[in-house]
Amino acid sequence: MKKILYLFTAILLLSATLLTGCGQNSTADNDQKADGKFRIVTSFYPVYIATANITKGVDGVEVINMTKPQTGCLHDYQLTTDDMKTLDQADAFVANGAGMEAFLDKVINEHKNLKVIDASKDIELLQDEEGENPHVWLSIADAIRQVDNIAAQLAEADPEHAAAYKANAVAYTDKLKALQAKLHAELDALPHRDIVTFHEAFPYFAKEFNLNIVKVIEREPGTEPTPSELQETIEDVNKLPVKVLFTEPQYSPSAAETISRETGAKIYSLDPVVTGEANETVLDAYITTMEKNAAVLKEALQ
Repeated sequence: MKKILYLFTAILLLSATLLTGCGQNSTADNDQKADGKFRIVTSFYPVYIATANITKGVDGVEVINMTKPQTGCLHDYQLTTDDMKTLDQADAFVANGAGMEAFLDKVINEHKNLKVIDASKDIELLQDEEGENPHVWLSIADAIRQVDNIAAQLAEADPEHAAAYKANAVAYTDKLKALQAKLHAELDALPHRDIVTFHEAFPYFAKEFNLNIVKVIEREPGTEPTPSELQETIEDVNKLPVKVLFTEPQYSPSAAETISRETGAKIYSLDPVVTGEANETVLDAYITTMEKNAAVLKEALQ
């Protein structure tokens, strides 16, 4: 009888040890969530800028940009192990949407409890040869809609900070509306409106500011135009009254330089706001970059 009682006691002690051990591991795995912070992860730089403004000064909220600030557009981006670990600790994931994040279904499937926020919800998308164009943030009007979308969906996911998100969104969209008015004043009266861009980043900007994209040098970054496409672009550029080409600082200008040599076209740079610093300057990064783009267009198209 004593042996049976001893064995029973030993089993109880072992069970208690195992359960305690499991509890300790679980706590360690969730250290970051146990600190009470609401963690927001953003997919890439443009939505990081918007989300940083919406969460500015909100206690208990942390924003992490999943991809490196110099990553650029996410056309062919593949999730890394570190990305998945970052998402494991997130309460919300802010995506541009509109097809920019090809990996989004994987995020949704592997993180069932993660609130996924679609910044492009209900925004009318433009079509190009590749399908729906995801570069909506380059229209200031659509950037404002994205801010409103993110703030509204964050408020649903995190009601405790809903009022702060909405107040910050109003303050930031007021700045964006002022930017929009400034750019219209600078660009609406330009005498020339035909432009040749590097890739399909600027149709939303062109639509808002009544510019005509005559040709796109590379449909996808890093995909060099074929000889026939290059020749066709050269012919189109030669027809323009003002021969200018617009590259992007994130990508090689080699194709544009070839076209420039053949046509005498001047090369300028337009920034699609997909790279930048992850520091305090992020709050004004969109506004600053768009102002620089307007200055470039004024110089090039006068």
